[in-house]
Amino acid sequence: MFFNINSNKMFFFFMLTFSTFISISSNSWMGCWIGLEINLLSFIPLISSPNNLFSSEASLKYFLTQSIASINFLFSILLKMIFMKTFEINNLISIMINSSLMMKMGSAPFHFWFPNIIEGMSWLNCFILMTWQKITPMILLSYYLNTNFLIIIMIINTSIGAIGGLNQTSLRKLMSFSSINNLGWLMFAIMISESLWLLYFFMYTFLTSIMCFLFYIMNIYFINQLFMFNMNFLFKFFLLMNFLSLGGLPPLLGFFPKWMVINFMISNKFLITSFIFIMMSLITLFFYIRIIYSCLMFNYLKLKWLKIYFKNNYLFFILFNSLISILGMILSTLYFT
Repeated sequence: MFFNINSNKMFFFFMLTFSTFISISSNSWMGCWIGLEINLLSFIPLISSPNNLFSSEASLKYFLTQSIASINFLFSILLKMIFMKTFEINNLISIMINSSLMMKMGSAPFHFWFPNIIEGMSWLNCFILMTWQKITPMILLSYYLNTNFLIIIMIINTSIGAIGGLNQTSLRKLMSFSSINNLGWLMFAIMISESLWLLYFFMYTFLTSIMCFLFYIMNIYFINQLFMFNMNFLFKFFLLMNFLSLGGLPPLLGFFPKWMVINFMISNKFLITSFIFIMMSLITLFFYIRIIYSCLMFNYLKLKWLKIYFKNNYLFFILFNSLISILGMILSTLYFT
């Protein structure tokens, strides 16, 4: 299987999925809040493990942070019901609702909990937190957008996601800051249209799943492990190319949704915003290229302490998905010609 999943936890996976559908299909704010609470209570048993102190700490931190965000969200929707016809207060309420939802998904400047919690999780839980757990807050955010406030938040997201990943040695924290950076792009995509957001989110989930699966089967959690392990050159090449695709380097697949967002920004005169987004993407590519350069240059054989062997089905799955990621330029060319 992709990940070893305990049969006792399948129920919580089902509830996690079910709670998302409750929130996004609800016709009232109270129903959305109930879905968010079910989501919170079903994800905590997936994180916590009695054999791992880090996961227990991560589950406690996650519970406290999400509880604060849920209280703020509930308080905001109650204020909205009371002051429904007051325009000035409605503007403040929209900022409060947006802020509580951004805290739910780990968006900057409410991201203080996100990298620390990811550091204590397994790769499966990291993948869920970076992808599935963003669906409900993002869709609820699209119901009640405060455009001027969100543009500032998007710029902060891309900046913190890029700068925060510069000094990281942990791959989980690196992926978390990459997730914060991509969150800024996702917010802009959902402001444009839901179909573009779905495309961007699908591409981001696909690329993140490849990276998490690779790190899971290699049991890698830190960058220096990439230097020590003696792995097949073709496998290493695909691993490093997936880094570049996740960073959005043209003409790889990760650049395809970013290209469409940039086109919309330029056509609608968001020139300064597009410039900041592109520059922050270049910073993320810088630390990805730094990892790639180190992995390829550190070829001293005495450093290669461990030879990694992969099962054939794992290798085929990785190579197939990596080829899709690397050959994304064909899709980009066909779409824009």
